Amino acid sequence: MVIEPKKVVSVHYTLTEGTADGQLVESTNGGQPLVFIFGIGSMIPDFEKNLNGMKAGDQFSFGIPAAQAYGEYDDTALVEVPKNMFEMDGKIPDGLLEIGNMLPLTDQQGNHFQGMVAWVGLDKVKIDFNHPMAGVDLFFTGHVESVRDADPTELEHGHVHGEGGHHH
Repeated sequence: MVIEPKKVVSVHYTLTEGTADGQLVESTNGGQPLVFIFGIGSMIPDFEKNLNGMKAGDQFSFGIPAAQAYGEYDDTALVEVPKNMFEMDGKIPDGLLEIGNMLPLTDQQGNHFQGMVAWVGLDKVKIDFNHPMAGVDLFFTGHVESVRDADPTELEHGHVHGEGGHHH
């Protein structure tokens, strides 16, 4: 069975920055594979494009430029805000505003998103709203472990059920 839309795909991969010899970002080797429904928009489009037509046992090795992955780094997404907006009961919780912390935030319309603490001053904080992998070229190596038909419930829910997937 080949990888095509509406198939459940299971892959083991190693992700490095830029090239196969780049800095290790993450790897599923020795752990659970990545399991997803192909063609429903849950993965980076170029990741799927490179797996399209493969079958169980096939090896892969490909790069994705930053612009086609998580985008280029956008300096305008680094925003300075008043430090006091993080106060709870007149005090900023200990450890909250540490550089590198990811903060769950909500805008005035109730939309949820995350920002990373990039800089902390006396009265202001810089929050980085870029994806943590923005500006990074990606390189994937790995193999396709399995390919199967997605069942109707998985397609309706938009995610894989069972091993490697979502458990209700």
